[in-house]
Amino acid sequence: MDPDGTNINIAPFPLPATAEWQRRFVDGVLATEGVNVPRAALEQIAPFVDQPKSLLYSPRAQDKPERLRDDVLVPIRTDAGTALAVSVRLMGVAGTTWWHNERISTAFRSPADPARGDKPLLPAVRAWTAMTADGTERTFSALRSEFRTLSDLIETIERSGNELLGRDGHRPYDLLEDLVLNGQMEPCMYIAQQLVLDEASVDDDGAQRPAAYWAWPAVRGNNRTRARQTLLGLTSAEVVTGVPMAKLGKDGADVATNPSFWVHRYAQHLNTAYREAFQANNTDATAVRAAKVAVVQAHLVIGSPTPERLYRIVQSSNRRDHVHPPLEFRPNDRSRSLGRSILGSYSAAGILPEMVADVLAGTQPIDRLPEGPGDASVSVQRDWRSMRLLAEFFPAEDDARRPLIRAALSEPAPSTLLRAHVNRRLRAWSALTSESYPEPWNPRVADALPVALAKDGVTEVEVPLTRRTLADLLACADTDPEAFEELLAYRAPHWLAAFDLIDADRGSVGAQRGDSATDQTVDGEESLRIRRGVNNAIAAMRNDPVRAVALLRELALAMDEGDRDPLQVDESGTRLDQVATRAWFNRAFPKTAATAPRVSTGQPTPGAAAAPPESDTQAVKRLRRELNEILTSLEEGVKLLPGVVAQMRAHARAAHIDQPLPEARAQQAALQVTGLLPLLRELPELLLALGNREA
Repeated sequence: MDPDGTNINIAPFPLPATAEWQRRFVDGVLATEGVNVPRAALEQIAPFVDQPKSLLYSPRAQDKPERLRDDVLVPIRTDAGTALAVSVRLMGVAGTTWWHNERISTAFRSPADPARGDKPLLPAVRAWTAMTADGTERTFSALRSEFRTLSDLIETIERSGNELLGRDGHRPYDLLEDLVLNGQMEPCMYIAQQLVLDEASVDDDGAQRPAAYWAWPAVRGNNRTRARQTLLGLTSAEVVTGVPMAKLGKDGADVATNPSFWVHRYAQHLNTAYREAFQANNTDATAVRAAKVAVVQAHLVIGSPTPERLYRIVQSSNRRDHVHPPLEFRPNDRSRSLGRSILGSYSAAGILPEMVADVLAGTQPIDRLPEGPGDASVSVQRDWRSMRLLAEFFPAEDDARRPLIRAALSEPAPSTLLRAHVNRRLRAWSALTSESYPEPWNPRVADALPVALAKDGVTEVEVPLTRRTLADLLACADTDPEAFEELLAYRAPHWLAAFDLIDADRGSVGAQRGDSATDQTVDGEESLRIRRGVNNAIAAMRNDPVRAVALLRELALAMDEGDRDPLQVDESGTRLDQVATRAWFNRAFPKTAATAPRVSTGQPTPGAAAAPPESDTQAVKRLRRELNEILTSLEEGVKLLPGVVAQMRAHARAAHIDQPLPEARAQQAALQVTGLLPLLRELPELLLALGNREA
């Protein structure tokens, strides 16, 4: 018996198929209808395929080539297009973690970020092309990325594996131990990608290393791939660029780069270790723990009728896990995935050009677009991409994109859209916008925008998105109210979040903590932040337009100067020599429930005259804005109450206070809430009546 009590298997780690069967496997895949994966990619994965003979069908007719059996082909259908995969039994060491996985890509600097940040750049990914015999360029079902050096390539692969450890979601079980006990139950999906080096390297003996490597990164199953390789004693970087001879039981510091050689030697090494552990009844040995992942089921993507869209197709096939996640993925990751699904559906319908979709998805640099902002400043490039995304996600009523985005999000009719539906779009816009910045923010900062965006389109709402450039808006904002409002609505929340001046997490204790030495209480304890939503912060800026415009200009300048810390501005709009922090922002733009501008208490400005009376049209616009702010504040207040109650209990318990509230005050508070219920029941009817046409 094996140490775990199962049937004896003295060699659980299979050896690669013979060179002849590997060749027949490659030929059979390429002879299958719908396949257009590069031969070199198949030759790289062939040594990892267990029993390739079982995958092939040999027609009786002599003139028909051997091909894959129909029952091993797996169709892939997504909003972005279709693809074809083959289901194979794969050696457990095969594959690699993928740095383009949407849960970890924010650990890198996005290609769509025009600034030079501290984080390593996420290599751009593009479709793999090659010249055919007739001299034409053809696109194949594979991807290509470029790296400066071999060290950069290895560092990128290793970083992706390390990031996965901290972003594994909230599993109710230990993935590593689950694989040890049960093996891998669900197949991973892998795609071919060529990794090209700008600078070829040499090894210690002076021999030339490869100038490019073929890899099969995991589109689905990154964590399982990493965990399997951990159990088997290898890393993804070693699988791609070469396994140290020491791990193959040989002397020397060299690495083996030929999979046909090292997979064979490593399987022999593991089988020997397994037999030794079996004889010693050692259940903790690496070979014993890894036995159930010696071979796993996997899907290899081998074709697509639209290979130029392959990246979005395979990413879309994995997005249901983000939009309807079995694990608790981060809000930014989930919203970014949702946004890319929308862009993929536009691209598949022919509405959005491929290159534009790539830039908006964050996988290509902004300056690649001929119709884009070119080599403009960082703030202008970021703004161009963000506003283009906003227009894509909130099309007007007669726009061809409207039915596509509704289908992608399974939304009801526009007239019945609720705040929750609109927030999904807003958060997708916000999360993808953050791809152009050094760090992602919580996409809930965009929740302050009105529901009318989705119902009417971003160009038809009270504060419409215009075609005015960022430079024009910033230059005119102190004299042009419409420019000021457009900046407040569509730029300010993201800019403030990017520089950590506001936070979307308004309900949590952690979100309320002070951020600097200037935000400390007298006794040295960190004070709580002012509780305020994004709407309140924007309203406070609206009440002080001079200072607000100066701050917005300073934030844009800070972006253009390497994303430096922004400086404070005073009431006259003059820039100071102190860094702007969240504590300063709360003091400069204090929380207020009012929406009217501040009343000046100083001497009247020379040449100033009293403002003209408010017209009925202006009053309607003002009241619309006030209604939106009141409803948002009401919603925020209801959400905050449970958190306040929980904090009162926690602090009272720590202070040994038996009753956080006197009994009479608690009853009064409960009655106060109960008294609001009849009023709240009447509000829906009153609000619905506003949508009726006046006789």
